[in-house]
Amino acid sequence: MRRALVAVVFGVSVVTLAPAAAASAGLAGLAAAPDQRPDQWSGQRGTAAGERVVLVGIPGLMWSDVTPEDTPALWRLAGESAIGSLSARTVRKDGTCPYDGWLTVSAGVRSAVGGRCGMAPTPEASGQGAVVPEFSWLWEVREQDDAGTLGQALHTAGRTTMAVGPGAALALADRAGRVDVYAADVAQAADLTRADVVAVEIPDLIAPYISADRLSEVPEAVSPQVRRAAARAADAKLGAVLPRLGQATVLVAGVGDHGPVPHLRVAMLRGPAMNNAAATTSPATTGPDNAGGAGAAGPGRTLGARSTHRDDMIILPDLTATILARAGVAAPPNVVGVPVETHGTGGGSLAEGVAALRTADVAGQTIRNTTGAFFTTLAVLQVLFYLTAFLLLRRRDRLPAVRSAAVALAAIPASTYLVNLLPWARTAQPVLTLFASIAAIAAALTLAALAGPWRRGVLGPLTVIAAVTAAVLLGDLLTGTPLQLNSLMGYTGVVGARYYGLGNIPFALLATAVLLVTTAAADRLVRSGRKAVAVALIAVLGAFAMLLDGWPGVGSDFGGVIAFVPGIAVTAMLVAGRRVSVVKLGAFCAAGGVLVMTIAYLDYLRPPASQTHLGRFAGQVADGTFLPVISRKLGAMLATLLSPNLMPVVIAAFAFLVFALLRPGTASAGVLPIAFERAPTLKAGLLGALVSGVVGMLVNDSGAAVLSMALALAVPLVLSAGIRALQYGEPAPAAAAPSPPASLAG
Repeated sequence: MRRALVAVVFGVSVVTLAPAAAASAGLAGLAAAPDQRPDQWSGQRGTAAGERVVLVGIPGLMWSDVTPEDTPALWRLAGESAIGSLSARTVRKDGTCPYDGWLTVSAGVRSAVGGRCGMAPTPEASGQGAVVPEFSWLWEVREQDDAGTLGQALHTAGRTTMAVGPGAALALADRAGRVDVYAADVAQAADLTRADVVAVEIPDLIAPYISADRLSEVPEAVSPQVRRAAARAADAKLGAVLPRLGQATVLVAGVGDHGPVPHLRVAMLRGPAMNNAAATTSPATTGPDNAGGAGAAGPGRTLGARSTHRDDMIILPDLTATILARAGVAAPPNVVGVPVETHGTGGGSLAEGVAALRTADVAGQTIRNTTGAFFTTLAVLQVLFYLTAFLLLRRRDRLPAVRSAAVALAAIPASTYLVNLLPWARTAQPVLTLFASIAAIAAALTLAALAGPWRRGVLGPLTVIAAVTAAVLLGDLLTGTPLQLNSLMGYTGVVGARYYGLGNIPFALLATAVLLVTTAAADRLVRSGRKAVAVALIAVLGAFAMLLDGWPGVGSDFGGVIAFVPGIAVTAMLVAGRRVSVVKLGAFCAAGGVLVMTIAYLDYLRPPASQTHLGRFAGQVADGTFLPVISRKLGAMLATLLSPNLMPVVIAAFAFLVFALLRPGTASAGVLPIAFERAPTLKAGLLGALVSGVVGMLVNDSGAAVLSMALALAVPLVLSAGIRALQYGEPAPAAAAPSPPASLAG
C-alpha cells in the first residue's frame, strides 16, 4: 500500500498535464476561426431590418430598490416586461464599476479598464454625435481588444446609434470611438427615436457612491434614506424617458455595482407589443420568445438566457447579443453573450416575481458572505476529527463515537445541496436558518446510515452516504442544477464564476461518491466470483457519471473529465486484479484529455449561440488564443495551495491516511487494513478517488479545493468501514475472492 500511495501521487503529478498538450496538438490543424479583432470585420450584415432597440442603463439598480411607492415608473415597466436578475460581474474580483459595466456591453465579453474606476469618460462633441476620447487607449494600453465590438457591428450593418450620457456613448462607440447622435443627459436629448439603436445612461442612483471620479470602496457608502432618494430621482428620469421612445424594444439593466460588494441587478425587457396596457393580453406573450419576436414580454414572464441556463438570470454580454439580434445584425464571433429569452411562470403576481428575484440576491449574498466561515469550520472539524480519532483508535476507545463522527462529517457535503430544497433564504435570519438546516439534514443522513438494516455490513453506512451524495448531484445535473446554485459547496450568480453545470467541488464529491458506491456494490460480486461483472459495473456507472459531468449543457465540466477517466480506469483495473503502472496512468490522463476535447469540439460545431464554454475553448485552441485561459487557470490553481481553509483538510487527511497505512497498529488500531481485508474492492475505490482528486487538483482552477473535498468524503467513510469491521469482526471473504493488488508498480 505504501508503494501504491507514493506511485499515485508521483505518477499523477508527472503525467497529468499530458492530455492538455495532446488535445491542443490534436486541434492544431483545425481551420482558423474568423478573425476576432472588431476592426477587421467586413460584410457583417443582418438579414432583416430589425427593430429599434433602446438600452436604459441604471448602474447600481437592484430589485430591492423597485417598489410601487418609491419607483412607480420602474414598477409599471416591470409589469409590462419580462423580468430577471443581471449578474453584472466582469473580470474584477470585487464589484463592477459603471465604466467596466458599459465597457463590457461595448465589447460583448467581460472587460475591465483596470485600476480603480468609476464613471465612463466624457465624450467630445463632433457634429450631432460625439467621440469617446482616446478610445484606442483601451486596446493599446489596457489590452481590451474587444472594445467597440457592438458599435462597430451596428455601423458596419448600416445601423445608426444614439447615446445619452457618457456610459451610453462608451457602450455604442465604434472602433473609432464614435456615436452618430449624442446628448449629455436626458434633458438635452431632443428626439429619442432618431436612431436605430439608443443607449440611455441614468446615473442618479450611482452618483452618491462616486467620489473623485472613483467608485466607493466602502460596501454601503450611503444611508438607506439617501439611496431611496437616489432611486426616486432615477425613476423620475426613466418615467420621463419611456413615453418618448416610441415603438421600440426596451431593455433596462443595472449595468454595474454600487460598491465593492457584487449584487444581482435589475434586468427587464419590454417588446414593442408591450408598450401599452392593452398589449399585455396579446397572444405574442403566451409563448416562448428567443429575442426575435415583437411580443417579447408581459406579466408573469421571466428573463433568462442560455449563457446562464437559467430562466431568470442573464449576464452583461447578453445585453450586447440581444441588442444585435433585435436590431437584425449578426453578432461578431467574439461576443460571448447570447440573446435573452423570456419564459412563462404559470401565473403569479408582479409582487411575487419581484420578491423571488430579491430572494435570489439574498441567497447569493448569504452564500458569498458565509462560504469562508463554512470552509474554515469544516477544516477545523476535519483536523479535530483526525486528531481525536488518532488518540482514541490507539486505545481502541469509543469506537462507535468515532464511527458516528466519521459518517456525520461525510454527510455534510450532500446536506449543503439538499438544504436548497428548503426556503431558507426567505426567512428573517437566513444565515442561522441555513446552518441549522444543514446540521439537521446531516444528522438525519447520519441516523439513516447508522440505524438502517444495512448498518451491520462493513460497507453499509459508507454505501448509504456515498449513494445519497452521488444521487443528489446526478439528479441535480439532470434537472438543471437548482441545488448547486446558491450552495455553500456550489456557486452563485452574485460571484459569477459559474452559473450552471458541475462545479469543481461538486465534481470532487461526485467522482469520489461514484467510485466508492460502485466499488461497494462490486464487493458482493467479487465475493461471489463474478469479478468481470464487478469491473463492468464500475466502468459503466463511472462512464455514465463522467459523461454527465462533461456533456455540454449538463455538467459542462472540462477538467472533471480529465480527472474522472483515470479514476475510473484505476479503480476498474485494481478490482480486475491488474497492475497499474505510471505509464498506464499517464495514458489514462491523456485519454481523459482527448475525450474532453472531443466533446468540446462537438460543442464548437454547434451554432455560437448554443455553445458552452467547452465549445468556445475549442475555438480558442483552433485559433491559438487559448494560452491566456490556461495561464489564468494555472495561476488560480496555484493560489489555492496557500488557502488556509483548504490545505489543512488536505494535509490532515493525507497525514492520517498515510500514517494509518504505514503504522496501522499505532495510528488506527489496524482499522484500515482490516477494512481492506474484509472488503477487498474498497482499497481500489479509495485509490481511484485519490487519483481523480490529485488530477482534478492539477487541472482545475479550484486546485486544492478538489483534492480536499475528495479526501473529506472518502477518508472518513473508509475509516468508518474499518471501525465496523474491527468492532464486530465480520467474517473475511472467501478465499476464492482474492484482494486486488494495490501497488502501482513503476
